[in-house]
Amino acid sequence: MHFFQLGPEKKSLKATAAEGSPTPPWALPVPAPLLLALRCLLLGGAAAALLPYGASRGDRRLPDGDDESSGAVRLRRPLPFYEKRFGQLFIGTNGIISTQDFPRETQYVDDDFPTDFPAIAPFLSDIDTSGGKGTIYYREDDSPEVLGQVTHLIHAGFPSTAAAAFAPTHAFITTWENVAAYEEVSRSLEPSKKVNTFQAVLAYDDSDTYALFLYPPDGLQFFGTRPKESYNVQLELPARVGFSRGETDYLKREGPYYSVTSNEQSVKNLYQTSNSGIPGVWAFHIGSTSQLDNVMPAKVGEKPSEERSLGTLASTLSSSPTEQNVLDADYPDEIIDYAEPFYDENEDDDIVYLPMGPTQHSGASLDLELESTLPYPASSPHPSYPDVKSVLPYPVMKEGPSLASPSSEDDVESSQETGVRTPPSLETSDSLLELTTEGLPENPEKDHIQPYPDSGAAPSEMDIYPEHEVILQGYPENAPPFNRGRQVVGVDEDVSFNPDVFTYNPSSKETCEWNHSQCSQHAFCTDYATGFCCHCLPKFYGNGRHCLPEGAVHRLNGKVSGNLLVGQTPVRFSAVDLHAYIVANDGRAYTAISHIPQLAARALMPLTPIGGLFGWLFALEKPGYENGFSITGAKFTHNLKVTFYPGQETVQITQTADDLGPENHLSIKTHIQGQVPFIPENFTVHIAPYKELYHYSHSAVTSTAHRQYSLTLGRINRTFAYQLHQNITYQDCAPARQRWAVPAVQQLSVDRVFALYSDGERVLRYAIANQIGSSEGDDPGPVNPCYDGTHACDTTARCQPGAGLAYTCECTAGYRGDGRDCVDVDECAESFHRCGHGSVCINSPGSYRCECLSGYQLVVDRHSCVPIPPPSNPCEDGRHTCASTDRARCVHHGGGSFSCVCLAGYTGNGHNCSDVDECAEGRCHQAATCSNTPGSFSCRCEPGYHGDGIQCTPEPTQRPQTMCERWRQSLLEHYGGSPREDQYVPHCDALGNFHPLQCHGNSGHCWCVDESGREVQGTRSEPGVPPPCLPSLAPPTVRPSPRPDVTPPATGTFLLYAQGQQIGYLPLNGTRLQKEAAKTLLSLHGSIVVGLDYDCREEMVYWTDVAGRTVNRASLEPGAEPETIINSGLMSPEGLAVDHFRRTMFWTDSGLDKIERARLDGSERRVLFDADLVNPRAIAVDAVRGNLYWTDWNREAPKIETSTVDGANRRILVNKDIGLPNGLTFDPFSKLICWADAGTKKLECTLPDGTGRRVVQNNLNYPFSIVSYANHFYHTDWRRDGVIAVNKDSGLLTDEYLPEQRSHLYGITAVYPYCPGGKVHLVY
Repeated sequence: MHFFQLGPEKKSLKATAAEGSPTPPWALPVPAPLLLALRCLLLGGAAAALLPYGASRGDRRLPDGDDESSGAVRLRRPLPFYEKRFGQLFIGTNGIISTQDFPRETQYVDDDFPTDFPAIAPFLSDIDTSGGKGTIYYREDDSPEVLGQVTHLIHAGFPSTAAAAFAPTHAFITTWENVAAYEEVSRSLEPSKKVNTFQAVLAYDDSDTYALFLYPPDGLQFFGTRPKESYNVQLELPARVGFSRGETDYLKREGPYYSVTSNEQSVKNLYQTSNSGIPGVWAFHIGSTSQLDNVMPAKVGEKPSEERSLGTLASTLSSSPTEQNVLDADYPDEIIDYAEPFYDENEDDDIVYLPMGPTQHSGASLDLELESTLPYPASSPHPSYPDVKSVLPYPVMKEGPSLASPSSEDDVESSQETGVRTPPSLETSDSLLELTTEGLPENPEKDHIQPYPDSGAAPSEMDIYPEHEVILQGYPENAPPFNRGRQVVGVDEDVSFNPDVFTYNPSSKETCEWNHSQCSQHAFCTDYATGFCCHCLPKFYGNGRHCLPEGAVHRLNGKVSGNLLVGQTPVRFSAVDLHAYIVANDGRAYTAISHIPQLAARALMPLTPIGGLFGWLFALEKPGYENGFSITGAKFTHNLKVTFYPGQETVQITQTADDLGPENHLSIKTHIQGQVPFIPENFTVHIAPYKELYHYSHSAVTSTAHRQYSLTLGRINRTFAYQLHQNITYQDCAPARQRWAVPAVQQLSVDRVFALYSDGERVLRYAIANQIGSSEGDDPGPVNPCYDGTHACDTTARCQPGAGLAYTCECTAGYRGDGRDCVDVDECAESFHRCGHGSVCINSPGSYRCECLSGYQLVVDRHSCVPIPPPSNPCEDGRHTCASTDRARCVHHGGGSFSCVCLAGYTGNGHNCSDVDECAEGRCHQAATCSNTPGSFSCRCEPGYHGDGIQCTPEPTQRPQTMCERWRQSLLEHYGGSPREDQYVPHCDALGNFHPLQCHGNSGHCWCVDESGREVQGTRSEPGVPPPCLPSLAPPTVRPSPRPDVTPPATGTFLLYAQGQQIGYLPLNGTRLQKEAAKTLLSLHGSIVVGLDYDCREEMVYWTDVAGRTVNRASLEPGAEPETIINSGLMSPEGLAVDHFRRTMFWTDSGLDKIERARLDGSERRVLFDADLVNPRAIAVDAVRGNLYWTDWNREAPKIETSTVDGANRRILVNKDIGLPNGLTFDPFSKLICWADAGTKKLECTLPDGTGRRVVQNNLNYPFSIVSYANHFYHTDWRRDGVIAVNKDSGLLTDEYLPEQRSHLYGITAVYPYCPGGKVHLVY
């Protein structure tokens, strides 16, 4: 059974959902504030998982194939969809469900919404499950287990609507597991190994239907599929996700539809975002017996999508969405943290930081001695600073339910260490700080900086819903034994609740009984009216979840990474070691960063806030005040922005605390990004003592200040400064906020500060002594030594203040002595430990830990060990995660260990095994035909060779292939080995020469060729007419009549468009499309016409053919024959442009990545560009000015370039905010270069120099080619399979033409009755 579990299963649910029965227990409405907890409890607080599925759940399986349908699946109860009820469903291979059978996939799989039939599409694309490439399961389910899980997900997405009372009676579940995209057979390309897994759930009762689309993490590996008719044109259509009502009546009027995705990025975001608050879970109300104009999406997190209700064609073409699709945002492909968004939107405030304003600086020049070494002229001893009040990033409260909490710029990669060591070079004695500070310049303003512009009050409360995660503490220091986690204190509170904001349900409140394990071992748990909070025991301090013993020394470990510009020199370093040593009873903090590059280390010496964070965390506390660790605990983020003066270099520092380690060592990640001033060698840095104000509110601490520092060398002593903004965010405990007693403003006093870099050791050190107290300053009277650190207690002792200046010293937990001298207690040797049976006690400074003997494992209390039960064989009991037995085998290694190995003929990690295409690997001889099969392959020598296929040797009479045979083989490979009956394949005789007679399959359209395979002009014949090139027939006595498949155009302006094997004719009446007069101009059997342009002087149409790999032309005169003018050296010719002035043509080749030019007769051919091109496509020419333009839709760096028609002055015209620039045209009327972008969905124009860029239309579907005429643009569209007209001035879609034969349209060009810039040429 396939089982991606959503959460704890409810085994006791027995109620049924029979009609008329009471509301089942899983469908009871859940109070909105508690839905946040439900999301985390049901889904582990992470992302989407799938409902259970598979054969063991009774699922049926869709037949393997490229375009399969389930047939009618009769439902036990009709399902409402939009306004109608349906009694059957059809499941399709291509990621779609319908209420009626599907048409051929070519009629819908590449088209955008709306569809002609009812559609529910979790991932509409060209999917192929043939050859074991994935499985599709489906079933109808009414089990309480599944309905309960579905109901909770729907309620999570619709917490405040009528859906809160929705109780489904049935659910229809369809799962696409490891399905692949359709790919054309090719011997030269290895098949893709990307597969997708997703699920659609339709939950319904008699009156309503809700849909859930589930996309598990990493479940989507491909985001679109290539159309079958694209041939060599490299295009990929993004998958469509959404709903369509289909045609609603006999008039075939389009019904409403709802689209979730619009481009490739929006498809990528399906498993990273959501509209339900749970990543990868998308919820929609899709049917109702009451009024439901269109699909209604869930709105948790306000995830808007595009929706439209369509009526007439005019309204379709003139409308555009008013909301941007949330999925269009560029979310990263990497791992995303989703813990923070799950807060109660009614409790949160929004913080907005005011932008930094422009500043002015002044300073005098230094003497020549210093100018030769320092990076810039230093300021005077008292430099000019900007107005502090005008530039500080104060938190400003904004109305609204959302919280924009500060976050770090980037996650810093770091390697995790095991064990803890203290660097021997890090001193811990007072002598480290006993350095002279005489002569250091003071900052006269340091005590008067006002961090808040008004009254100095702290910012308003910023409530954050507490995270629902369990923090598992490592083993702490030695402490008196107590009952772990069972100290529960109830608090009676007189709290008034606003029922409009919070509905309290006592049966669902989180309490200490179930959550005491989230508290530290040295904490007790307290129940409040709205939840529980943790509080440290006496003689310990912290936030309750993390508690440390008072008076003990602490160690911190971490990694530091940086990307700096030191002066003008870039310096990078990654994951260098950071260690810190804290003497908590006098507020000293020592920090050492090792192996940092010398240039960066010297420049970072003034940045004492890197180590200053640890000083604030463990500052010596004055009575009634608390240091940072007492507030934040061991999980927080410190963001720091520093601006240096006078150079205005700016650097950002982010420090993130993850948790306490097994020995209560705090882990810190630090990332430094930006520019810092250069500091020459041998200069020392001096920083005077300073004081800073810290402002406290719930979950945030802010501070702003400026500091001075001096660079000294001999007699040189120059003062510089920097301004800093600090922001510390953490998770507080909301239920106890009314009892929060921390002052709104506290002052950090730094008595001594020191920075030093040792070249020999390559260690950067900071040392700092800190106190935290009143913002009003110290009492001038005597201070108890416990509060200023002048006591004589041991570094591992608590200082207990007495009356006046008296105090006593008490060794902290894990040490003994008189307090002035403390030694470690060996709890293991003296049997003070609590290690139980099967464990061994290991002593450590101030504490101990319990380790289990072999065959035992620790239990939750970290003291007791229990025997490890003998594991069963996962290969036998089915607990393994290997691929199916026909693809992989499970290897048992004893115990619960196993490995997965793919069988021969398959490749992968054993968990996912895909068929090895031995043919693509060249296992067979080059003169053999290879046939790949699942897990195997076969080889067979080609005619003229003999052998086993692995080795083939030529027959004695074997000769090399001729041109005819090579061309034949190339086309057969292009057609996948099986050409259609009307496709052209060269006919070669026994000697390999071109047969004089060549035909388009069995269509009857034939012609004669010479010995080189070139068509003999005037020899085309109609079906049934004997061709004149047969030796047994006499040549015709009269010239053949004009080809019946060529219809000369009428007089006037018209459009020519390419549609597969034909060139279509679409006349214009002014700028209006005369659709009733459209017809086929030229049929070209076996060709795929892509690029198209017109020579107005000789009245010739030119085109590229990606099937024949040729460039061709034909006159528009009656009876004219097509002519091939370029038939060699091409791979995938696409875009084409004709310069009628210079009688030249230009084309792009996306296979060879070239742009070439030639005379219109094919002579004087030469390559213009063959470098810095990835996927060149469209090309256009300004014949009057002699400029050439082309697009390159390289997905990594798309661009539009320009040069002269001779290839000179090549330059990039546009490379910002473009995606897939397919179409390009030069507008001779406005002299603008314009393009249609299938990635951004925009039609834009710019002047030839790249200026004046503007958007004409921003809601295209999937444009391919575009042309300009008068005040309109006309483009071909792959979603609509038609020609679309766009007004240049208004941007409105004014008209469209959809040919009766639905297939993709490629190039388009306009034919005028005159030549721009020349005399009039009439077209007959």
